[in-house]
Amino acid sequence: MHLPPKKRCHHRHCAAFSLFEMVVVVLLLIVVSIILSRGTPQSRFKSQLARCKNNLLFIHPALITYANDHQGRFPATNTATSEGPLSLLVPADTVRTEIFLCPGTSLRKLPDAQPFADRRISYAYVSGLTNDASPEQVLLSDAQVNMLAKTNGQLIFSPDGNGPGSNHGRFGGNLLFVDGHVEASPTNTEFAVRLPGGAKLLNPRP
Repeated sequence: MHLPPKKRCHHRHCAAFSLFEMVVVVLLLIVVSIILSRGTPQSRFKSQLARCKNNLLFIHPALITYANDHQGRFPATNTATSEGPLSLLVPADTVRTEIFLCPGTSLRKLPDAQPFADRRISYAYVSGLTNDASPEQVLLSDAQVNMLAKTNGQLIFSPDGNGPGSNHGRFGGNLLFVDGHVEASPTNTEFAVRLPGGAKLLNPRP
């Protein structure tokens, strides 16, 4: 009994098929790497929140230096947004302007070592405080939903990722306190935002 001869693979066809397979595998790897690099909204939030926290930690020494040079008063102006008073920190107290932009936003880069009162930043600021305020007094934070004082449990950051207070989408934000520590909060604040006599909360320009 004679078996039929095995079909021989022509080298040109085998090579073409292998190349096709390789292209498919490479494309799949690229797609998977893009998905993994982007991560889930929750993982991106955690990464951005950590970088945002570092920004606030870098701004705090500049605020303290300014207050020490101005009879204990933190910067204040008559402007209705936070850009005005915080711009007074540059360049005397810090030359780093990138720290005023939250990594969760897509605002235009600020010029280095130049005041930015006419530009947009990311952070809300409690204007009118002095450096002897309570250590638990909020001084700076991610942009908030409004410019009112807040008690524990009240809405402070955007609940749906839209409108004011959405630096980090619907995942809350950071708050910097007078003593220099930073706390993360969900959309309903876990910390009171008080406005003692003469103080006012300023959001960044919309």
